[in-house]
Amino acid sequence: MPYIIYLLSINLISVIFCVFDKHQAKTGGWRIKERTLFALCFLGGGVGMYLTMKVIRHKTLHKRFMLGIPLIIILQLIIFLYFKHIF
Repeated sequence: MPYIIYLLSINLISVIFCVFDKHQAKTGGWRIKERTLFALCFLGGGVGMYLTMKVIRHKTLHKRFMLGIPLIIILQLIIFLYFKHIF
């Protein structure tokens, strides 16, 4: 159960960061580093980040994000299934 709360929380944080970065891009304000956005994905927020990027059309022209985030999600699923099978 705690992992579900964690995943919901990190995905919510990822959505907030993505929406904030889109707003800042439109208004010319301070931007969030791409490294930070990817770090949120590695921490488990990839699904929220990816869906938000598609919905608000943020960074969708960046192949680095449109390929990288799904690859991170797939890698995390493989790792999860591997450890679920072992334990």
